Amino acid sequence: MEDNAKSLGRILVVDDNPDILMSMELLLKRFYEKVVTLSNPDKIPDILRQSDFDVVLLDMNFTRDAISGKEGFYWLEKINLMAPDTSVVMMTAYADMPIVIEAIKTGASDFLEKPFSNDQLLATLTAGLKHTESKRSVSQLNRTKTGLGLELNGSQPFIGKSKPMQDIFATISKVAITDANILILGESGTGKELTARAIHNNSTRRDQPFISIDMGSISENLFESELFGHKKGAFTDAVIDRIGKFELANGGTLFLDEIGNLPLTQQIKLLKVIQDKQITPLGSNTKINTDCRLICATNEDLLKKVHEESFRHDLLYRINTIELKLPPLRERKGDIAVLANYYIEYFNKKYRRQAALDQDNLKRLELYPWPGNVRELSHVIERSVILSEDNQILLNDLVISSQEKSEVPIQTFNLSEVEKGTIERAIQYFDGNLSQAAKALGLTRGALYRRLDKYRL
Repeated sequence: MEDNAKSLGRILVVDDNPDILMSMELLLKRFYEKVVTLSNPDKIPDILRQSDFDVVLLDMNFTRDAISGKEGFYWLEKINLMAPDTSVVMMTAYADMPIVIEAIKTGASDFLEKPFSNDQLLATLTAGLKHTESKRSVSQLNRTKTGLGLELNGSQPFIGKSKPMQDIFATISKVAITDANILILGESGTGKELTARAIHNNSTRRDQPFISIDMGSISENLFESELFGHKKGAFTDAVIDRIGKFELANGGTLFLDEIGNLPLTQQIKLLKVIQDKQITPLGSNTKINTDCRLICATNEDLLKKVHEESFRHDLLYRINTIELKLPPLRERKGDIAVLANYYIEYFNKKYRRQAALDQDNLKRLELYPWPGNVRELSHVIERSVILSEDNQILLNDLVISSQEKSEVPIQTFNLSEVEKGTIERAIQYFDGNLSQAAKALGLTRGALYRRLDKYRL
């Protein structure tokens, strides 16, 4: 190993002989980025809490004239408990085969008998570093599998035969094969997550995870934990390690919905991760490389928010290499019948019904402005299938009353007023039950609360 070719390894040496510590520090600093020495093993827990190490060189005996190795085994078990992915190399001048076997059984990765040569030491450390890398790869794979088990990946098809949707499909086919970050714009319920999934499914990352998260639903104090993960004990409720969404999406696609609701303090943290392509879980000192394709979505005007200084211009620049704007359902009326028939078939199977929709009611669906877009259509059809009588779908009262009040063409409506009115009607329809209203509107409770505050309802 050349002097000018330092390894990125971090080495901790624990020995009660100051001469050995000094000589090993002088040697190892030539080859490794970080070398820490300890003469008192009682300080091992503190130093492991402060820093992560790749290999620990641990003496087996610290009490003068002791040769049993019991102290070394005690500290080996402590290190394995605190830093299970770190390799530990035991050192002693009193080695015999039973001690060596016991050390390996207890969790040591290797054994060095004093005195040893510099070449022996460096070769052992090289093997220890590879062992650590292997253990961390397995550990990350297991954590990722566990985290992915909590993710629900939808399988709903992306439907549309209208000209606006055909244009969207054509754009998706062009951008999917790249790794460019994409910003999807569109009103609530237009299918932004479906678009993101379609991009992922047509990309070279299709066999890797697609991870979705609603940024508007994350409280500020849980932001880093959700996105970057945390270690056990990082904060009061951190009773187990948690893998963050960036790490879960490694190799695949990370979809950040409602990115426009992100506070400025969180925007700064997100920007740094996008720039550095590294995360650091809460309570850890180890940086984790990330390789995921980023797709963001919002129904807000981010450029306006930039001018209002509520959204960072440099973050907007990072997330919208490609900008994709989805048309609202009222601008793709040719898809309403296709979508309605799809949802009728889907919910008939789900609820074991044989409901059908006649042409008159289908026309009524096509005349309705659908301020909640495809999501609203889905909920209306679901309720109508459930409430159908004699296999005949009866349109929900919410749609009927809304149509009767819509005497002015939708093109003259202010979108904020349309949304506000729809929210008011939904709340009234469900007798003030916000959970049911939120579900019918296709919103999370958090998103509904924000709109209630926005419109002062």
